[in-house]
Amino acid sequence: MPLRAWLACILLLAALPPLSGCDSLPAADRPHSAALLATADTRLGRTLAPAMAAHPGLSGATMLASGRDAFAARVLLARAADRTLDVQYYIWHADVTGNLLAAELWRAAERGVRVRLLLDDNNTRGLDETLAALDAHPNIEVRLFNPYANRGLRIAELAVDFDRLNRRMHNKSFTADSQLTIVGGRNVGDEYFGAGGAVDFADLDVLTAGPVVPEVSRDFDAYWNSAAAYPAASLIRKRPPDPAAMWKAVAEAPGAARYLEVVRTTPLVRQLVEGTVPFEWSRAHLVSDDPHKVMQSHERQAPNLLQRLESMLGKPLRELDLVSSYFVPTEDGSDSLRALVARGVKVRVLTNSLAATDVAAVHAGYSKYRRELLRAGVRLYELKPAQDGDRGGGSGSGSILGGSEGGRGYGGSSDASLHAKTFAVDRARIFVGSFNFDPRSVHLNTEMGVVLDNPVFASRLARQFEDEIPRKAYEVRLAADGSSLEWVERTQEGEVRHATEPQASLWRRAWVGFLSLLPIEWLL
Repeated sequence: MPLRAWLACILLLAALPPLSGCDSLPAADRPHSAALLATADTRLGRTLAPAMAAHPGLSGATMLASGRDAFAARVLLARAADRTLDVQYYIWHADVTGNLLAAELWRAAERGVRVRLLLDDNNTRGLDETLAALDAHPNIEVRLFNPYANRGLRIAELAVDFDRLNRRMHNKSFTADSQLTIVGGRNVGDEYFGAGGAVDFADLDVLTAGPVVPEVSRDFDAYWNSAAAYPAASLIRKRPPDPAAMWKAVAEAPGAARYLEVVRTTPLVRQLVEGTVPFEWSRAHLVSDDPHKVMQSHERQAPNLLQRLESMLGKPLRELDLVSSYFVPTEDGSDSLRALVARGVKVRVLTNSLAATDVAAVHAGYSKYRRELLRAGVRLYELKPAQDGDRGGGSGSGSILGGSEGGRGYGGSSDASLHAKTFAVDRARIFVGSFNFDPRSVHLNTEMGVVLDNPVFASRLARQFEDEIPRKAYEVRLAADGSSLEWVERTQEGEVRHATEPQASLWRRAWVGFLSLLPIEWLL
């Protein structure tokens, strides 16, 4: 739904008296199931055994900055699984990459692999036919998290059950045989995998092996067996299509063969097949919200993921590098960042510029904190919209952040928008996951990610802030008058200073200014 229509609904709801909740969700039977952890004898288990024996107690990790690598890794995990695939996402689009991955899950099930697919129901419009086809397979079960009971009139149901339906499962994980898992910021869709479209997201996942993977599997079980997860069959009434015809159409869709051919050539494919993935080995910890968060008021909530992240990452002594696509620090967060700088900690933040963001309301929530953060000494960078030939993040770039693929997506010209969520402390520890530094991640959505005690990755992010980010982002500074802002762009010809938000129209700037006046920060 367009943002303006969404905000109109919010304002309408605010003017209405409280409405009773929706009671039409089915009384569904939820058979309990658990992750299969004894999988050392699988192909993945045998491949990983020598490296794990050489690094007892440690988890191996490699960053997936390239969208093509990230897609290829998921495809190959699906093809390599012998016993089980546990897949959990906030968004799964019915586009080229989404349909291709759905077909891979089906083929795995055809080999006898047990597939459990858990999707948040907020973004499943148009997916019912695909989900019905998958769920009809005897080796696949699909569950929908915090679902809509009315599949067609979701906006009406949102109006009468807003408090529940405003809380979403934002987690993302793809786990094969409890041996390898992919956790990070990417959903499933063309814009997340560099396959073209209106927007290509610069994003980040981490592929991990070792003791952290069973932690992810057990966390998946908690969500899968929670009261908020409903069997898809209890909600979707569509008759499953003929699977042979459906998957044939997926394979023959425009762009499908070309995209699969491209991902076959990524170096990660050969490394995964040969078992030579360049893992960095270190201690790793899963951090995840309790699934009951979606059914709790703020006052009743257990410690949220941000509080546990602060405990795991530790208090910064020298540096905090923060990448958040949707950065809304709030007064409390702004106070915390200013206090760090006052203690001598270097704080650097990368988020989207107004021209690059896909959610203007979030930029409105962020922009009103810029001056106080800058006055305190926080350094702010805002990602520029990508230019042709300057997208970064291709398979060979080595960038921990990345853009799309070093050029235009396969759907033609597209804009770039930051979607990664990663924080590093003192060049020693780093978080990669789904958590944005915003009120929604703290209070409304469930989130997950991994913390790596890994100086290699943490230092790499710090070097990005020193070298690559200043070239790909505007640095926001206080102007000479001490009150207005300027955006510094580094070009081959030298620094260019902008007095207004670069590449953003007057109308867009005015719209964000209006949004910043509304009391909607708690929704962002």
